[in-house]
Amino acid sequence: MTANLTLVVVASVLVGTGAYLFLSRSLIRALMGFLLMGNGVNLLFVIGSGPAGSPPIVGAGDGGPMADPVPQALVLTAIVITLAMTAFVLALAHRSWQLARDDLVTDDTESARIHARAEIEDGGDVAEGEESP
Repeated sequence: MTANLTLVVVASVLVGTGAYLFLSRSLIRALMGFLLMGNGVNLLFVIGSGPAGSPPIVGAGDGGPMADPVPQALVLTAIVITLAMTAFVLALAHRSWQLARDDLVTDDTESARIHARAEIEDGGDVAEGEESP
């Protein structure tokens, strides 16, 4: 089986662009990144599922190549999960906009305080004769 190089490149671009957007602090950009990555992975599933144009299940007498129906079922399931996740994140972004007129995720001050405390405690465990970094 040979995969279409154009589809592989398109899927790679979708996943790469999605990963870039997903790392943003904006909820809407992160949602767009999630959607692009999901579409790229779904495209990779379809590419890897079998020869193009072949039905997933072929009768016993046909003897032709048979595509695997499992990736197609996984893609349909992923589409439903993506729809639910999109609705949830849009609701979060809408609520964030209502409260703060901003959709950026803020720093968690408690997490930063715990992280700083852990670094101080780790620095106190230096053995005699060694310098802390």
